[in-house]
Amino acid sequence: MLEKIAKSIRENENIKEKRQIDPIVRQVNENSYVSSRIFTDLGEDSASVHFGEKLVLLTTDRIKTEYIENFPYGAGFSSILVGVDDIFCCGGIPLAASLIISFKKKDHLDKIVQGAIEGSNKFQVPIVRGHTSINGKYYELSSTMIGEIQKADYVSAQNAQENDVIILAIDEQGKIAESNKFYWDTVTFKSSKEVLFRRRSMNEIAQSHLAHSAKDVANGGIIGSILQLCKYSKVGADVSIDKIHIPSILVNENYYNIETFLKMYLTTSYILSTQKEHSDEIITIFKKHQMNAFVIGKIIKDKDLIINSGLESLKVFEI
Repeated sequence: MLEKIAKSIRENENIKEKRQIDPIVRQVNENSYVSSRIFTDLGEDSASVHFGEKLVLLTTDRIKTEYIENFPYGAGFSSILVGVDDIFCCGGIPLAASLIISFKKKDHLDKIVQGAIEGSNKFQVPIVRGHTSINGKYYELSSTMIGEIQKADYVSAQNAQENDVIILAIDEQGKIAESNKFYWDTVTFKSSKEVLFRRRSMNEIAQSHLAHSAKDVANGGIIGSILQLCKYSKVGADVSIDKIHIPSILVNENYYNIETFLKMYLTTSYILSTQKEHSDEIITIFKKHQMNAFVIGKIIKDKDLIINSGLESLKVFEI
């Protein structure tokens, strides 16, 4: 079983894509201008800039061209969602968004904008700037979002420590998106109050200084998020596959297995690393915010991804 899961992880295109950009990240990190105002930068879900006792948070994302063309409304909504989750992931509060849009057809623009407005209202984040290319030759949609946080509360994606336990937190009240069987939608059918209440679990954890590091579970899936966290923290991970709980609706009604689930973009879901003695408190906070959370592994010194079933283990690859 483990070899089959490992093969699925190695062949995950989203994970491959993340690993392929490492040289670009390294080049920028080693050669771009250095400023003392920067607190954290490349490798974080949200970079941060000193601003008095607070940090200004900054994140940028691009929506895939195929998704924009086939599901323009969903693409517009997602352009807000991805930035919001990057800000909340480090414990921050989203403040405002800007968009870049290029389109071929006017009806696509209308739907993209409608989706972005829906996302803006759902997450209570104003759209304050943008750039639109009229009658473009291609589809483009990218977003930048700013947020804020107290400096002492910032949860980095680069601070996982050896012997930390790995926690997966997930909103299990979701559904499979019509546009993609690998997309777990926990947002579109819920009120603004509900989706923000769940995300504010990360604010409480950040303010309690319980977590060493965190990543949201995006298009790389659970394993992809763990890999990114480990890559930038210069550590490895031993993931207990048998500890990962799949939402019952996926198993009972849609016949998803662990291989399928590991590939899913899980909205309103987070990977955290923390000292073992803090894990119960973190899990309790997530439960209070109507999310399920459980320990699924540990951080190790060697820079390897290992998966285990409780009875046997297998090295997937070096991180």
